[in-house]
Amino acid sequence: MVDLSESGAVSPGHSRHGQGNTGKKTSKKSRTRRGKRGRKRRNKKNNRNNKTPPPYFPPEAEEGNIEYKLKLVNPTQYRFEHLATQLKWRLQEGRGEAVYQIGVEDNGLLVGLTDADMKASLKTLKRMAEKVGADITLLREREVDYDLDRNARKIAEVLVRKVPDDQQFLDLRVAVLGNVDSGKSTLLGVLTQGELDNGRGRARLNLFRHLHEIQTGRTSSISFEILGFNSKGEVVNYSESRTAEEICESSSKMITFIDLAGHHKYLKTTIFGLTSYCPDFAMLVVSANTGIAGTTREHLGLAMALKVPIFIVVSKVDLCSRGTVERTVRQLERVLKQPGCNKVPMVVSNPDDAVTAAQQFTQSACITPIFTLSSVSGESLDLLKVFLNILPPLSNSKEQEELMQQLTEFQVDEIYSVPDVGTVVGGTLYSGVCREGERLVVGPTDEGRFLRLKVGSIQRNRSACRVLRAGQAATLALGNFDRSLLRKGMVMVSPKMNPTICCQFEAAIVLLFHAKTFRRGSQVTVHVGNVRQTATVECLHGKDELRTGERAVVRFCFIKHPEYLRLGAKLLFREGVTKGIGHVTRLLPPSQNHDQNQNHDQNLQEH
Repeated sequence: MVDLSESGAVSPGHSRHGQGNTGKKTSKKSRTRRGKRGRKRRNKKNNRNNKTPPPYFPPEAEEGNIEYKLKLVNPTQYRFEHLATQLKWRLQEGRGEAVYQIGVEDNGLLVGLTDADMKASLKTLKRMAEKVGADITLLREREVDYDLDRNARKIAEVLVRKVPDDQQFLDLRVAVLGNVDSGKSTLLGVLTQGELDNGRGRARLNLFRHLHEIQTGRTSSISFEILGFNSKGEVVNYSESRTAEEICESSSKMITFIDLAGHHKYLKTTIFGLTSYCPDFAMLVVSANTGIAGTTREHLGLAMALKVPIFIVVSKVDLCSRGTVERTVRQLERVLKQPGCNKVPMVVSNPDDAVTAAQQFTQSACITPIFTLSSVSGESLDLLKVFLNILPPLSNSKEQEELMQQLTEFQVDEIYSVPDVGTVVGGTLYSGVCREGERLVVGPTDEGRFLRLKVGSIQRNRSACRVLRAGQAATLALGNFDRSLLRKGMVMVSPKMNPTICCQFEAAIVLLFHAKTFRRGSQVTVHVGNVRQTATVECLHGKDELRTGERAVVRFCFIKHPEYLRLGAKLLFREGVTKGIGHVTRLLPPSQNHDQNQNHDQNLQEH
């Protein structure tokens, strides 16, 4: 019941709908009072609704490398053993890395702990990590406050990383994209050498492979640079006169940067680097003073077409005003939000943002972190290092195990002749396990055959390695095998495999751009994994021609020699301004090759 006397109701002597001036005044007053009363009620209701609800994380997943723990205070010996086993499982799921959220219930409720309980929990976690041979790094602590009368409670986010044994470090590949002169090679030089640039490109000199690159300052070939992190999250690079072998030995996580060319003249090299080397992530470098220019949009489109998660670095912020940097960031945000991209830009401005960005980046395909930094002043460079240190692998241990159970398949991307060693091939192991002394077959040759060979020694990141596992990049020494018989795009596979080679194949494609129409007889350069060859369009199923944005199933025919392809492999083709993407749907081996596949053993030649 509402007490009318308190709520400002009219007195019994006055009618609610009174006559004359007095009645009108009373009616107006009563309406005003009723309005105030209604607002008070609504405000009370809003105050009740505006109480900050308890913050939540998503509920804990059974799989993956993230573990929630309310507290770890003085566990019994039995409980401690169980916790250590659980930690070992989470490390295995994260391929050597796990993240523990302390002060969080399994359903994701952020309860928080007092300082004493938090200190005891972190001490227990450190003991657990030591038991399984790992180290812990406190990423961040946050206060959880529900009401004013409760004491401040904290939750902690802790990274657990396993100390490497037998060279089993976590290896992530990052392709470096961006327009010419955006500062890609300089940024890599600063990260990997540990010294800031002098503003005239000194940091990039160690990355160049050719004299003309040093003279012009432009990258024209693909080069690889390594940046390590030890089990405590500290940077391990070439500073303090370390060698590549020493970096590998003392790192538990390795970032391999694939430095690609920015100039449009070398676009085919850049595409080959993206399709062949299977990067886990792409880093798009944009110069703050020029903004989105040249090949920036094209490189962004390529990474998105190949479904490579991308993050952006705005470089050279020391050269321009804060307003110019903000304008470049806004320009990037507009492009990323466009319907073709559908990305959610996330500007990283402090270490807390860097931790959040690294975790959300791999969980959600639409998140795109943006860093603003300088290779000369070193501004915000540490934020990028924090991000790279925490960045988890895309594939989990289960997917890795499944690939390792398959037969050996190694993609040949580079071929060298090394004095006193002989022929050496570089590339990525797509599936299986490769060991020193293993016998494989390599092909297809121009005639569509496979040749026998023996793997001598293996090197990963310039240091010796005895066993190569699926997903890892390495160089293999082949002894006195004739280099002239090898070419980029070949595969080295187990003799037990019956590889399907083809001169013709069908693919479901989307034509991204064509000046006129795409029709039968058109010639394009096709990129499928490490395969790069010109192909002719034999027919378009159900259509006579294709225009920009249209889809079709197309039959391609290689013009030089047969290739080894996999069903479902991503495909990218180009010719001038013509561009398209798709995936392989059907392989059509020629009749002579079909007969050869029936007698596979007869085709293997001893070399």
